[in-house]
Amino acid sequence: MLHSVISPEEFRIVCVEVMDEEWLHSEEQVRSLLDLVREQAGTHRSVHPFMRMVAEQALRPSEARALRVSDVVLLERDLGRLAARHNGIVREVPLQPQVAVFLREWISESGLHDADLLFPGTRGGPLSPSACQQMWQQAQEAVLPRDELYPWRLGEPISILRDSCLVKWLRMGISPVTVAEWAGVTPSWLALRYPHCFRTEKVEIDWDHLAEAMALPDSLKS
Repeated sequence: MLHSVISPEEFRIVCVEVMDEEWLHSEEQVRSLLDLVREQAGTHRSVHPFMRMVAEQALRPSEARALRVSDVVLLERDLGRLAARHNGIVREVPLQPQVAVFLREWISESGLHDADLLFPGTRGGPLSPSACQQMWQQAQEAVLPRDELYPWRLGEPISILRDSCLVKWLRMGISPVTVAEWAGVTPSWLALRYPHCFRTEKVEIDWDHLAEAMALPDSLKS
C-alpha cells in the first residue's frame, strides 16, 4: 500500500484559514486606529510605531516586536530595507518611502543604537504584548462601527493590520509572487488566505472555443 507524505509546507498550506473580505479594515479605519493609538500611547511610546510597521509593511507582530535597529538599513532618497525573521529564516523587506522617513526620525528622536530593540518597552526590554493588546482593544472599540452582522470584528488581533496591508498590495496590482516574498509566505498561501483577491467571476469563457481547442485529432478518435 502506498502512503502519501505531506511536507511541512504543504501541511501549512492545507491549514490556511480563509480571511473573508468583510473581516478586513479599510485604509481609513487603519489610519484612524493608528492615530488613536498614538494619541493614547503615554509612556508606551513604542506601541504606535510597532503597529505602524505591522500595518504598512505587513510584518507579523512577532517579527516587528523582535526588530533591532541594526536590522534596518536606511539609504538616501527615502529608501531603505529591513531584515525580518520568522522561524529562523531571515528575509529582506523593502521599506516604503514614508516608512523609511518615519523610522529615521523615530531612531534619532528615541536615541536608539544598533544593538537596541527598534520598538523597546518602557524599560528597554521587549514591548509588552499585554500593553499593545490593551491599547489595540481600546482603539477598536472607539473607531470600528458596532456592526450587528460582524460583532466579532472588535476582537480581531493586531495581525489583522498585516492582513489588510497584504490585501491592499494585491489590489494595487503588485505581483502575488512579490507580495509573497515581502510577507514571508508563498503565492499559494495568499490565494488560499485571500480568495476574493483571485476570483475571476467577470471573465467570460468561450466554452465552444475551449471544447474545440481541447478536442482530440480525428486520427486519435476511436
